[in-house]
Formats: sequence, structure tokens, C-alpha cells
Amino acid sequence: MKIICISAVTCLLFVSFAKAQQSPPKTDTVFFEDFNENTLDRTKWNVEITGNTVNDEQQAYVDSACTLTLVKGADAEGALNGALLLKAVYHPGYISKENKKYDFLSGRINTQHKMEFTYGTASARMKMTGGAGLWPAFWALGNGKWPDCGEIDMMETVGDPTWFSNALHGPNYFGNTPLAYRYHFPSETDVSQWHVYSVDWSANSLIFKVDGIVTYTVTRAMVEHYGRYAFDNAKFIILNFALGGGYPGGVNKIKAPYYGISQSTVDTIKAGQAKVLVDWVLVTKNAN
Repeated sequence: MKIICISAVTCLLFVSFAKAQQSPPKTDTVFFEDFNENTLDRTKWNVEITGNTVNDEQQAYVDSACTLTLVKGADAEGALNGALLLKAVYHPGYISKENKKYDFLSGRINTQHKMEFTYGTASARMKMTGGAGLWPAFWALGNGKWPDCGEIDMMETVGDPTWFSNALHGPNYFGNTPLAYRYHFPSETDVSQWHVYSVDWSANSLIFKVDGIVTYTVTRAMVEHYGRYAFDNAKFIILNFALGGGYPGGVNKIKAPYYGISQSTVDTIKAGQAKVLVDWVLVTKNAN
């Protein structure tokens, strides 16, 4: 920037303005999880146990080191301080506490009633396996009845490694919501590599990003075209690894061997290679 000093005062004002334009806003950390301990910190996270799926998914969520653990070194695949590993497991004939039968097990954790926030930036550094029907997600949900409570999907993929989706769900805009966008990675880039997925959430907009690049922007006006803006209430973070079901099946049209899951993906799961790694999760707010 070229600055012509008309006077000392004017020059100082120009320099101050330039510095203000260049400096990012200060932020306060609301929540940070580096997954660098030996076991999951259960003062921060709830581990969900359920076999009562709502989207015809093919997995039961269990609290087991087979499906949910913290890893270090080579197992962390580049996460220097360790990582959370969510892993899909083939376990034919598993009976859930709801007395339902499943052939797959997986992991899901959330921060409900332990860390909830309204507005701010939520981000996570993640990498995951591709394969038709693998359905990991990084998202935020409000308390109360869905979809009225509001849902923010920072990252979802249904197994095609070349893209992921952002979405919002709320009253009159849910399910196959009109407020969704698929972001396609540039060539030679995909979900199997480390990326930072995030959302900047305010009273008037939600701006989704990957690696700092804006992928999708939704304004309050866009939401209110369909229904109430369900994003003025506190949300909690969820990390989960679903398998098959409505969203993957709706995209890939696979009916067998499992709804939304291809045989090659079943083989990947059996080989122990269907994984989601989370390096860290961070929630910040602009400082006052």
C-alpha cells in the first residue's frame, strides 16, 4: 500500500486504518479439543449408545475401543498430538438395546449439556475414508424437537471422496433441504486428505468453509424464505460415522448388499480400513 502523508496526523490515521484492515479480529476460545490424551475426555464428550436409527442407517453406535479410540504416532496419520479415530466394524447379528439387529458397529460422540454455544466459529481438522455408503459428519444441533431445534452440517460425505456437503435443517426446511450445497474439491484433492471444515455462525448468516475457502453462505433472509431462523439458540457439536441409509442411498441408489452400501465398501469395513480421523475441534467467538 502506498501512503502519501499530507500531514503527520493524516499519515497516522492512514497507517492505523491500514493496520486495522490487515489484522484479523481477536477471538476468544470457547472450546478446544486436541485429542492428545490416552482416553477420551468424558467431561467434554458424551459417547452415544443406540441402535434406533432415524435415517435407515445400517450401524448401531456402541461405546467400545473397537469403534472409538484415541490414536497416536503412525496410527494418527499425521496428527502430531494424536487424533480421535472413529472406525466402522463388521459385526453380523449384533442386537442393540432396542432389540434391533445390525451387521455394523460404529462411533458417535457429542458435547450436549457439556459444551453448547450460540454464534461463533466451529471448526475441525479431519480426514476420512472414501467408499459408497460411508457417511461421516461434523455438525451442530440444538436441544429440543428436531427440526425445530435447528441443525448445522459443517461437513457430510456419503462416500464419494471428491465432494462433501453443507446443509441447514429447521422448521419447513429439513430432510431433502433446499438449504444445502455440495462442494467439489479441486483435482488431486479429496476427503482422504486432512482438511479444516468450519462454519462462521452469526445472528444473520452462516458461512461454511474448507481450509479457509468459502464453500456456501446462507443468510437469515434465505432461511426465512422457507421458515423460522432456527439458529438463535445454543447448539452442541456432534462427530459421528454413519453407514448407509437414506442420504447415501438417495445419492448412490444402492439397495444391496445393504441399503446405501456397496460390496466394495463392505469389504473395506471388513478389512478394518473404514475410518474417520479428527485431529482437533475448536469453537471460538469474536472478542468484545
